[in-house]
Amino acid sequence: MKSVVVAMSGGVDSTAAAVGLLEEGCRVVGVTFRLWEEMPAGEPVARRCSLAAVERAAGLAASLGIEHQVVDLRERFLSMVVEPFAREYLGGRTPNPCVECNRWVKFPTLLEVADALGADLIATGHYARVCLGDDGKASLARAGHKAKDQSYALYRLGQEVLSRCVFPNQDADKEEARRRALSAGLRAGRGDESQEICFLCGADYRSFLSRRHPEAMNPGPLLDTSGRKIGEHEGIAFYTIGQRRGLGVSAPHPLYVVEIDPARRAVVLGSRDEVPGSWLRAEDAHWVSGDRPGGEIEAEAMARYNVAPRPCRARLWGDGFELAFTERVWALTPGQHAVLYRGDVVLGGGVIAEAR
Repeated sequence: MKSVVVAMSGGVDSTAAAVGLLEEGCRVVGVTFRLWEEMPAGEPVARRCSLAAVERAAGLAASLGIEHQVVDLRERFLSMVVEPFAREYLGGRTPNPCVECNRWVKFPTLLEVADALGADLIATGHYARVCLGDDGKASLARAGHKAKDQSYALYRLGQEVLSRCVFPNQDADKEEARRRALSAGLRAGRGDESQEICFLCGADYRSFLSRRHPEAMNPGPLLDTSGRKIGEHEGIAFYTIGQRRGLGVSAPHPLYVVEIDPARRAVVLGSRDEVPGSWLRAEDAHWVSGDRPGGEIEAEAMARYNVAPRPCRARLWGDGFELAFTERVWALTPGQHAVLYRGDVVLGGGVIAEAR
C-alpha cells in the first residue's frame, strides 16, 4: 500500500484529490498550511489560508478517517512569496506568485513532511499529469481536461519533487471533483477553489500594495511612444502591459499600456498594435528534465496563465531563451512566466524579462 501526503486547503480540488487517493487504496495523510492569517493589524485574512480553512480541512480529514497535520509556514510564505510579489510590482513587473509558492513553499514542504513520515509520495489538488519514463525521469504534462489544466503553475518543479508527486485530479472534470469533495462531507458552495491570489482575499492588489508599501503611490509621467508627456500616473506598480482602463487620459483612439520604464518611473501608452505580442526574452530558465534542450526548437508556449499554448520558435542559451511567436499573442508582460510545451508535455520555462 502506497502512503501519500496530500495538501488539503479545505477546498473542492484538494478534497477531491484526497478522496481519489483513498479510492485507489492509498494510506493518506492530509497536510494543511498556515500561510497568512494572524498577520499585523489591518491585513486581510485570506479565505484558503485562514484559520477557518485550516479547521475545515481538519474536519474533512476526520470525516475521511485520515491523519491530519498543520504546518505553520507564515514566515516562509511572507519572505518567499509575498515580499517578492510586492518587489516585482514596485519594479514595474507583473508577477505570478502561485508559481513561486509552488516552487519555494508548497511542494518543498510536502516533501519535508513526507520524508519525516516515511511516506512514498506527495499529492495536491492541481490539474496536471506526471509520468515516469523508462530512464526514471519524470515528465510534467497538461491535464486531461484542458480547461482545468494548471501545468503552467507547476513548471518550476524539479525532478526531486516530480518523481514523487501524483495529481489525482489529472483526468477529472469539474463535476467529478465536486462529487468526490461532497462525498467527503464538504458542503455545497463551501471551499470552492478560485484562481485569485490567495493572500489578497479577493481584494485588488493595488490596495494591498498601497497599504504595505506607500511608496507604490509615487507618481510619474505618462508618455506616448514618441516620448511626449500626455499625463501623470499614480505609481508604476498600478499598471500592467495591455491595460486599457483607468489610465486617466483621453485620446481620439484607445490607448493601452505598452511599456513600463522603472528607471524613469514612466508608463508608456500606445495603440493596440504596439502592445508587445510577437517576441520575448526570458531569464532564470528551468527545464523539467533537468537538461536544457539544445539550440533552436519548434514548440508551443504559454506566456501567461490560462491561455492556450501558441506556436513559436525558441532559441535557448545558458539560463535564458528567446521566443518568436508564429502569430501575435496578447500582452507579453515582464514578470510573467513563459512556459514551453511540446504537445501536452511541459519542457520548461522562464521569467519574461523583455518583450516586444
